[in-house]
Amino acid sequence: METLTKSTTKDSFIQANTKETKLDFLKQETIIPAFAKDNESTISHVEFIESIREATELIFRGEQILDPVIRVSHPIKGRIPEAKGKPAKDLMEHEKTLYYERMTFLIEIESIQKTINGENLSLSVGGVRAYNQENLYNRKSPERFKVFIGFKNWVCTNLCISTDGYRDDLKVQSFRELTEQSLGLFQSFDQERYILQLQQLQQLQLGHHEFSHIIGRAKQYINLPSDLKEGKPYFPLGDSQLSQMIRGYYSLITDENQTISLWDFYNLMTAANKSSYIDVNLDRNVKCFEFSHMLGKAFSDQTKNWFTHRLLNN
Repeated sequence: METLTKSTTKDSFIQANTKETKLDFLKQETIIPAFAKDNESTISHVEFIESIREATELIFRGEQILDPVIRVSHPIKGRIPEAKGKPAKDLMEHEKTLYYERMTFLIEIESIQKTINGENLSLSVGGVRAYNQENLYNRKSPERFKVFIGFKNWVCTNLCISTDGYRDDLKVQSFRELTEQSLGLFQSFDQERYILQLQQLQQLQLGHHEFSHIIGRAKQYINLPSDLKEGKPYFPLGDSQLSQMIRGYYSLITDENQTISLWDFYNLMTAANKSSYIDVNLDRNVKCFEFSHMLGKAFSDQTKNWFTHRLLNN
């Protein structure tokens, strides 16, 4: 059966300072950075996306695979040699060059869906490329990529990613090696096990007191000196994102006697994480799952930690 491809929606899985772009624009209107000392080309954003799409079509042949949704940030502008010394305001379009330092994309496999709490999740793959993490002033060397497989929540477009579905420092020399490494990740990902972990979050409830205590601890953690954070569970979000979680919480409840599930709490975290920059977004997303999973184990097993100690003493 032939793989199906069609356009996807415009829903944004990341916000921050990004903007949406198209694959054709990256192909036709942007340049490919090179390593300065030997002028060897980097693996371009286009090659990265096409590599992951090729791996996806090989593993999920016959499934309904949507076109990639692409977000970029940090434009790097330049000019052709003939325009040297020309005032910027006088540059013709053909004299300008452009590439984006950071790029992320999502490819949704729409025909593979799961349901949690009445919300549809579709299997999704994607990745991040951040040229700021390469030494472009040196000779060509293995290049870094971040690749994931997980689920996208249809309701809020949040990403659900675990450590098992994420490679945060994939180093390769070529397009082919990138495809092969991605194939390995996609093949090893256990969809059912991860969905079971997400479903377990739905089974645990947080009252207003529990939510307020955890948020208060998170606020305290963010502002602790580095040495005092040692030995404490890691909270991945910042002050402004914590405020987004609180606003999201009050849009969920009708009164303070209402409970929310740990699944809701996790989605508050991943929604707030959508304001993270491209180069740290996936890392924080994975940490959001780990934090929520840690809370779930603490409550179900009655194992105390810095975030839950007083709650479990009551």
